[in-house]
Amino acid sequence: MRSNNLSELSDEKLLKRRDLLKGATIGLGTIAILVLSAFIYIFLKKGFDNIPIATLIPVMALPATFCPLLVVLNLLNKEIKSRNQK
Repeated sequence: MRSNNLSELSDEKLLKRRDLLKGATIGLGTIAILVLSAFIYIFLKKGFDNIPIATLIPVMALPATFCPLLVVLNLLNKEIKSRNQK
């Protein structure tokens, strides 16, 4: 059985995982900004009355997507800092 305990990972694997999650967070953040700006444009162009509620589902899902990423990234940064890595 594979363990996901951060204290058991080597320094190189921790740094590699942190860099991967940092890149994924930046990419997802860029897409989130584009989605939010597109929804704002659509709402301003068509008005709030002509837009169905179902179009807000992707915007509502953004925090649920970001939270786990940020929590794991924070845990990785704490573990790296506790080992006095860069």
